[in-house]
Amino acid sequence: MQGGEQRAIRVVSYNLREHTANGELAALAEASQADVLCVQECDSNDLAPEVGGLTLAASTSANRLGLAIYKRDDRFDVRDFTIHSLQKSLHDRVLAPAHERLIAMHLEDHEADAEVIVASFHASPLTATNSLRRKQIEAAHQFVRDLSSEAPAIMVGDFNYPWFQTNLRKKIEEHGFALSLSDQPTYLRYRRFTGHFDFATSVGLHIAGVETLPAGISDHRPILVTAHYEAPAISGAPSSVAEPAA
Repeated sequence: MQGGEQRAIRVVSYNLREHTANGELAALAEASQADVLCVQECDSNDLAPEVGGLTLAASTSANRLGLAIYKRDDRFDVRDFTIHSLQKSLHDRVLAPAHERLIAMHLEDHEADAEVIVASFHASPLTATNSLRRKQIEAAHQFVRDLSSEAPAIMVGDFNYPWFQTNLRKKIEEHGFALSLSDQPTYLRYRRFTGHFDFATSVGLHIAGVETLPAGISDHRPILVTAHYEAPAISGAPSSVAEPAA
């Protein structure tokens, strides 16, 4: 194994908008050269077992709008994974779109000779309060750490938290995680709702960049997170990229 580049991990996250963008996954995986692909709002009964060289590793089963994780088989083995429901909003109770809002997966990375946890997350929609979403994020982080308290971890997905992110960043750092936003807004449907809905939180990783990828059928744009196993230079500082302008 040579240098830091081979120890990079490329994680893509994409909200499929009620499964309508499912047909784009193969091309997305290939174009982004993803190592792991995390999806939200998918129909678990209509997911391809393989897309763009990635294999379906796990998906939810109780949701109308589910979650899934694809991974590169020649690089990763699954040590364990867990699926969790989180505190429900009124929207969840009435419309029941998503009972399970987190998949956390403990992977053995043979290329980097390392362990890493990758999680796909979907917070309650904007009809819920930011306070509820913060509680969901905190609980999700705890479930991630329950898989391993030592392995580096990255959680990507639709956080539905486009505003007041300074406070969110502070709360996330209190969990020991770092918040990393992408270089461009990720939501397209309503001009007044534009912002960073989809992003990443991490611990024990250096986030080299978060790129907003070209738009497809979904109202969310996919994001590509490039992370390195190397610890950041400043001891004790959370590892994240600088927050872009909204």
